Amino acid sequence: MIRIAVANQKGGVGKTTTAINVATAIAATGRRVLIVDLDPQGNSSTGVGVDQHTRQRTSYDVLIGACSAEDAVVSTAIPRLSLIPSTVDLSGAEVELVEMEGRIHRLDAALEAPAMQAYDYIIIDCPPSLGILTMNAMVAAQSLLVPLQCEFFALEGLSQLLNTVERVRAGYNQRLNIIGVVLTMYDKRNRLSEQVAADVRAVLGKIVFETIIPRNVRLSEAPSHGLPALVYDHRCAGSEAYIDLSRELLGRTEPHARAA
Repeated sequence: MIRIAVANQKGGVGKTTTAINVATAIAATGRRVLIVDLDPQGNSSTGVGVDQHTRQRTSYDVLIGACSAEDAVVSTAIPRLSLIPSTVDLSGAEVELVEMEGRIHRLDAALEAPAMQAYDYIIIDCPPSLGILTMNAMVAAQSLLVPLQCEFFALEGLSQLLNTVERVRAGYNQRLNIIGVVLTMYDKRNRLSEQVAADVRAVLGKIVFETIIPRNVRLSEAPSHGLPALVYDHRCAGSEAYIDLSRELLGRTEPHARAA
């Protein structure tokens, strides 16, 4: 099982869009995939069509020990893609977990259950912060996927994220690595996007994926229909980019496997 946390403390950089579309693309190759929605906004849950009223057990219940991860899993309309949903209740976990034993290991422990080993990939969608929820994700994950928006302040805050990764690796999870940085919301008509992409590659080198996710209307429309863009319109530029990104990601996580 490969666990990947999708994280960046900056909001609006495309974390959820990346999480649900990468998960969908990997599921399309025949692998069993689970999304763990660890954002109180619950956008990943909405984005794969899981209605608010059907979220009986959530990631909040898993973290506080009210249910097992297996009991919180719900199916989606997408073959081989499952979800542990989230609701606004999760916002209270930041406070409640402070008093709990092993507070940053709770997700890791839940995902170690034998029933969870049925999944080939677990994609964890993190909130836009470096709080206790994101720490749980980093301790539970083997790899970190970082979406980075092509804007003037793209690199601002990235050093803080990288420092947090080093602290987690040193103190809690030695296996954690950054699988890659993906440039998102790229506007080819804007020279600034081109300059930012060049600057990021100059600073971070090969850790940056070759695939760039463009700014695309269909990517923005898809969540309102409860669908990943790959299902809503698999031929749009955004979907094609996420398919290419997923191929790259599989190449990094399974170098000897053949991506479909």
